[in-house]
Amino acid sequence: MFKIVFLTSLRFYQRFLSPLKPPVCRYYPSCSEYAFWQFEKNNALFAFFLTFFRIVRCNPLFSGGFDYPKVFKIFKSDTLCFKPKFLAQKKLHFLYIPCEDKGFYLVKIIFKGN
Repeated sequence: MFKIVFLTSLRFYQRFLSPLKPPVCRYYPSCSEYAFWQFEKNNALFAFFLTFFRIVRCNPLFSGGFDYPKVFKIFKSDTLCFKPKFLAQKKLHFLYIPCEDKGFYLVKIIFKGN
């Protein structure tokens, strides 16, 4: 329930409120996109905690840069694909890149053209 409320309010902010102000986020992806990915892929309490600390870090005291959200996902052996035929069909939206603490970085894929 909380997850749906947060996701809906984030999309409202991204579509209607964010275009009214200049882009000032020091990180990529932006703080609102980071929060959306966190709430989409993690549970609501953990996502809220990580988003809160991301927003606290988004100030002139920190250098900014790339800060992809970490998600924790359990992969089953039958769902792993070593020959990604689906890339040709452009159905891939996110990549899970392993990080050092048994989690994954979530990277969004944007297809240009066609």
